[in-house]
Amino acid sequence: MAHAHEPSAPDYRLDGFQAATEQIEDDFSSVTLSDDLFVPFSEHHSADGRDSHLLLYDRSAIWDIPGTAEYVTLHITRDVKQRTFDFTSERHPVVPLAQNWLLRRDCPPEAVRGSHPHGPRPADGLTARLEDLLRANSDNRYEVLDHYTDNPCSFDVGVDVRTLVYDSHPDSADAPYRLFLEETTKDMRTYTVREGAFTSAEEADTWITERDSPLPLAPAPPGSLGRRAAAARARSTVTGNGLTVAPAPVSPPRPAAGPAPTHSRGRAR
Repeated sequence: MAHAHEPSAPDYRLDGFQAATEQIEDDFSSVTLSDDLFVPFSEHHSADGRDSHLLLYDRSAIWDIPGTAEYVTLHITRDVKQRTFDFTSERHPVVPLAQNWLLRRDCPPEAVRGSHPHGPRPADGLTARLEDLLRANSDNRYEVLDHYTDNPCSFDVGVDVRTLVYDSHPDSADAPYRLFLEETTKDMRTYTVREGAFTSAEEADTWITERDSPLPLAPAPPGSLGRRAAAARARSTVTGNGLTVAPAPVSPPRPAAGPAPTHSRGRAR
């Protein structure tokens, strides 16, 4: 019998439906190959049965190519008369970017936020504010250039998730290459997000490789930070020895998995 806290399986709601084409069937089988290790973060199913939006945490990602993103989104669309389905899917390094993907595919805003009492929580107000910016991605200001998830699956260190973006907002013109660094405590209880500012992608890569100085924090937009968030920013000195992670609905160590589909690996290392 499953324990009360054991995560449920994804609900695709495809009983009685067939893939619209053989290619769609093959693609869906590939994306869901290891779905016995998927943990639902959020799910939404439209009342008319035509659309399902799912945000899933993939526990098998640690056995894939190093750096593989651990979050999977699915948008399933159904022809209820023909009893066929189609879908789109993508991997994401962090939850807010996954939520943005779902929002852009008409998932209701109130449905994208998951609730997982056993997962880590934002450590401070600055973390929450930066996540809000990524989730909204207003005017498509952030273009994701690269990402890398460093998850050693150990109780000795946390997980380090690095997402390099190009920020097209005018306030960021002097240093438009932004590195969102997500770190968690090794007990997986809380995590922080900090935003580094760089003049070039190469400069960001150098910092990532060397990690011998604090992250050069992005200046706060005028009037955007309260006292607590400003204090958190002032105290932040992330170094190469910092513990790091994307918010995950479950805690490591994670069970071993069989072969998983391969995915592209980002440049940020």
